[in-house]
Parts: sequence; C-alpha cells; structure tokens
Amino acid sequence: MPKNLVIVESPAKARTVARFLGADYDVKASMGHVRDLPKGQLGVDIEDHFQPTYVDVEGREKVLREIKKAAKSAENIYLATDPDREGEAISWHLIEAAGLAKKPIKRVVFHEITKSAVDAAFADPREIDMDLVNAQQARRILDRIVGYRLSPVLWGKVRRGLSAGRVQSVALRLIVDREREIEAFKPEEYWTIRALLAPERDPDSTFRATLHAIAGQTGRLRVGNGDDAKVIVDDLNSGDFAVGEVVKKERKTRPAPPFITSTLQQEAARRLGMTAERAMRAAQALYEGVPMGGDEPVGLITYMRTDSTNLSADSLSQANAYIKAEFGPEYADKPRTYRTKSKSAQEAHEAIRPTSVERTPDSLKDKLNRDQQRLYELIWKRMVASQMTDAVSDATTADISVTGTVSGQAYTMRATGTVLKFAGFRLVYLEGRDDAGEDDEESTELVPLNEGEAVTRKDVQSEQKFTQPPPRFSEAMLIRTLEEQGIGRPSTFASIVATIERRDYVVREARRFKPTNLGAAVSDFLTEHFPDIMDPGFTSSMEENLDAIARGESDWVEVLEAFFGPFQKKVESSKNADRVDSNKLVEPSDEVCEKCERPMVIRDGRYGKFLSCSGFPDCRNSKPIRILAAAPCPKDGGELLQRRSKKGRTFFGCSNYPECDFATNRTPLAAPCPTCNGMLIESGRNAQCTECDWRGPRPAVEGQEPHDHEEAEEAEAVEA
Repeated sequence: MPKNLVIVESPAKARTVARFLGADYDVKASMGHVRDLPKGQLGVDIEDHFQPTYVDVEGREKVLREIKKAAKSAENIYLATDPDREGEAISWHLIEAAGLAKKPIKRVVFHEITKSAVDAAFADPREIDMDLVNAQQARRILDRIVGYRLSPVLWGKVRRGLSAGRVQSVALRLIVDREREIEAFKPEEYWTIRALLAPERDPDSTFRATLHAIAGQTGRLRVGNGDDAKVIVDDLNSGDFAVGEVVKKERKTRPAPPFITSTLQQEAARRLGMTAERAMRAAQALYEGVPMGGDEPVGLITYMRTDSTNLSADSLSQANAYIKAEFGPEYADKPRTYRTKSKSAQEAHEAIRPTSVERTPDSLKDKLNRDQQRLYELIWKRMVASQMTDAVSDATTADISVTGTVSGQAYTMRATGTVLKFAGFRLVYLEGRDDAGEDDEESTELVPLNEGEAVTRKDVQSEQKFTQPPPRFSEAMLIRTLEEQGIGRPSTFASIVATIERRDYVVREARRFKPTNLGAAVSDFLTEHFPDIMDPGFTSSMEENLDAIARGESDWVEVLEAFFGPFQKKVESSKNADRVDSNKLVEPSDEVCEKCERPMVIRDGRYGKFLSCSGFPDCRNSKPIRILAAAPCPKDGGELLQRRSKKGRTFFGCSNYPECDFATNRTPLAAPCPTCNGMLIESGRNAQCTECDWRGPRPAVEGQEPHDHEEAEEAEAVEA
C-alpha cells in the first residue's frame, strides 16, 4: 500500500505527478473545489462577522469517498493544489470535507509539472497559508453578497433573470461608456497633402513626403477643408523643393517580457482569434500534462495564472544556450529581467514559459491539438525572444523646404524611412498590436539625401479624411484596460468577458464588443443607484484591499464590514427607484406587424428572443424568431429551427415537434455526407455525419458564403 497520499485538482495533473513520484505515492484528483457556498441562498451570516456556511459541492461525493478511504492508510498527506489563492483555498477545504484534520498534512507548491520542480516541492513542504485562504474567502463572500443583493434589484427594476457582479458590471460600464463616446463623436474634416519627389541628380529614385508645417502656424498642422487644401497644392506645384535638415538615428527596440496571464489572453485574442476562455483551457491542458511518447503525460508550460514576469535561473541559462546554438552568439543577450507592473505580483511565481526550451513547437506538432499547438508556439516564441538581443534599425527624417511662388508662403514637407539593420529578437517574435494591420511591417528605406540639394517635384496630391471615434473594445483591449485600471484579477478576466456576453449584455460585431439595449439599461441603472460599485477606482481599491489580506496586512472581516454598511444603504434606497421602461430593452427589427403595421421589435422572453409589436400593450401581436438551419430535418424533412432550452442553451429542433423529436446542439450544414448522404453538422473546424462515422473538412457549397470557423469553434467549446 502507498505510504503517502497526494491530492491535486485534475486527473491529468494527477497522472503526470504520479509518474514522477513513484509507487510510494497515491495521487488523487479533487476535481476542483470540493466545498463552496450553497446554491440558491446567500450562505453568509452577515450578523456573525460574515461567517460562511460551506457545503460539499454537488457531484463530488464519490471523489471525497475515495480520498477518505485512501487517507485512512496514508502516513502522510500532501496537498498539491495549484499555487494561487484558489488552490490554497481548495487545500484548506479538503481538510474539512475529507476529514483530514487529524492526519499529518503538508502543503506542497510547484509552478511547473516537471520532475525537478515536483521533487523540489516535496522536499520543502509548508503549512496552509491562511492569509491566502482568507483573501480567497473574502473575495468569494464579497462577490456573493454583491450578486445576491444586486441581482434581485435588477429583477424588480429592469427584468427578471438578470445578474450583476462586483467586477462584471464595471466591465460592462466600460463598454457602454465607450459606445456613448462613439455615438456622441462628431467627425471633423481634415486633408493630408503628399508629394512624390526625386533628387535632381537621380530622377528615378522617388520618395514621398507629407506636409508637416506651414511657416507662421503654431501648434499641430491642420488643413480643415478642400478649398484650403487646393490653395496649398497649387502653391506647392509652383514652388521649388530643396532638402533641409536630415537626421539619422539608430534605434534599438527591446523584446516584450514573457507572458503573464493577462498578456497571454490579449495576445491569443489578437494573433490567434481565441477568446480568453478558450486560451485558458488550452493553457490548462499544456500545464497539467499532454501525452508524449508511450502515452506518458508531460507538463509543457509553467502555471498559467500568474502576474509575475520572473524567470528561473535554470530557464534563463537554458534559453541562452539554445539561442547561441540555434541563431548564433550575436543573438544571445545577457539574462534579461523584467519589472512586474502589478503591485501585488508575487515574484516567487514565474512568468508563463515552456518547461523546456529544447521542446520546440515543431517537435510537438503531432502531439497537440490545434489550439494547444498554436498557444504553445506563442508562449515558446515569446519566452525565447524575451532573452534575445535588441532589434536595431536606422531611422532617417528629412525635412524638405518649399516656398510657393503664388503666395510666397514657406512650407515644410517631411519624409521618413526606417531600415532594419539587425533583427535581434524579431527573428523569432514580434508582439501584436491593437488596431494594427500587419504586425511586422516591411522596412521602408529613404532615398539618400544631402542637406541643401535640390529635389524634383513629380506630383502633389491632397486627400480628404475625417477624424475617427475611439474604437470599440476588442477582447484584448478590454482585458488590457481591466488590468491597467486594477479591475479584477488576471485569473478572472476570462470569466468576466464570458459572463457579460452570455447574459446578452454585449454582442460581438467584427470581433468588437457592442452593448445591447439591455446591457446599456442595466449599466445606466446600476451607475445611477450604485455609483461606488460601478466606479473603476472603487473596484480597484477593493482589489488592493484583497491583496492586503493575502499579504497578511489586513483582516478579512474588517474589509467586508467596511464595504457592507454603505453598500446595504444603497440597496435599501434603490427599492424606491423607478422601474426601467421596457421599451428601452428592446432591439429593432426589419419586420412590420401584420395587424397594425407598426414596426416589430425583438424582446427577450423566458425561452429566448421573440418578435413583438412595438405598439404593445395596445397591440399584443408576437411571433417567434425563425432562424432556419441550412438543411431539413433528417427524420421527417421538416424545417430545423434554432431554439433555446430552459437552461439557455441554443439548439436546432424540428418544426414538427412534438411529432418529431429530432434535435442537435451543433449547427447543421447544407451539404450532405459524402459517404451515406446523411446530415452533416459542425464539429469545430470540420464536419461530422449524424448517421455514420464519417468526419472530415466541411464540404464547400456552391453559392454559400464562407463560414467563420474560428467563431464556430469557440461557440462549440463554450457549449461543451
């Protein structure tokens, strides 16, 4: 019988750790949390210093029985849950739920699932860190109180079934406020003026210059209308061009630091089109272990919930040796360290990095699924690049002087060029940018110019433009903003984004978040009646209080008491607020009511969206929104309609229900199965048949628009 019992969270992690520890260790998985606040009730005694009532998580009965049985014969029990507040709390709950209090308990923490890291952790166990446990408890209780007190207010004043949260509601407000900025934005006209020029000594070597300044004008140059632009163009067409000052500078660019949780989520969204939820699922699998040769699982990355950019000495040495061998010594810099922006970052943690730099992305192509492969490549390249030399480029700026003969006005045109001299880290990786086209733009070399030499005018043109409103938030931009303003924790960003989307508070248009009318109404109501809860600064300060608890600097009960009093007063006063007009919650449609000829609008009901007359309650005409699948029902040939279950899940069901009970939660495709002619349904980026074992690429259908495979895959993953 094994002498030692080890408890981790997941079966995948258990298999990997068990292989390292050997036969003397029995490794069990808790399957995540084993105790939590009860569902359907507050579960917190506010009068008794916010004491929580914990109950065993439904479905963990078998897991707890197995742990209790294994613990009876174990000489030592090691709690090896994840190295963060959540993991610390799971270990603490396990002691009570599995009755381990009288056993010799040891807490072990490792940030990567490799033999060396696991062995080091078991050689240096510690006690449960109650400061971390209390920080997690305080957050859980705080969020429970806010959710359970605010949500009923929304049910009474906006609509039943809504939810509010301490962090999700602030994220919603950011999106709503940005939309208001866009709606209020008034575009202003301006004109750009560019010239195609060439040195007189070399007429074939052309370059472009843009109007930079007009003599006598102060502040930023602005040509506000076409008439002014035409006058300037005519003047430039009459003037003589000569090279003025030429400035050449060598520029060095440092690589980006290795990933932390938030930057990984942002870059996965920008470069891979992954939602934060989807990226974290792939990262979790890479951390816990993926089967390699002989089906032995191997942990491929360090722990993926971290806000530290620290790297271990071993990983730095390994990266340096790899870079020298693969790219040459000129690409290997001395070990680079990066300062973590977050005040609460724990430097004992590490950045997200590969557990072995020698394990290249190409070597894993046949062992990882598509999401895992792409995310691992991103993590590997980012870490390797972070330890490479700077990129070096030559930047040249040339000012071209022009005096118009029509007006005698003096102008300055400016030409710029950048040439990459040494790629450095760019040989491996270049960080993505929001609102950018190609991440790695080609270098543009400026024609060699000498001060005072004459240049020939080839062409002068003006172009009308308009100022643009601020862009809507992409997922990467929203996560970056939440992080910068200290709203929430990196480990919660994925769930925050998913929640406001699933609640129909926001929708995605061209991968950008747009608030629905419902989302705007909820945000406005909460902002008016709960200004503190909706204030990013207040939310950020609450995060700092939770961090202080984790550091042992604040008492968790005192933090909750300071919050609850003012909050509860606002809850009571909100009961006197006016109910939100239901017409503010509807979405417009293109249909017209056949009874009264007024526009139909889209409303939300218990089982999803439906069409209703905008004249309600005078006209009570309503009808379902019919979203048809591309294929008929395979059972009886009826129409397949998109429906929503009582739990809010979308599926396709036959229009002849209940006579025909066919239903699928995958989107049916128009093309039939090439093997049996049966119905094909979406399966990630592929298709599979509902009647035989065929699975393969989605067949093309003539006249059918290409499908957004990425979004379909994301939707399927969320449903799963």
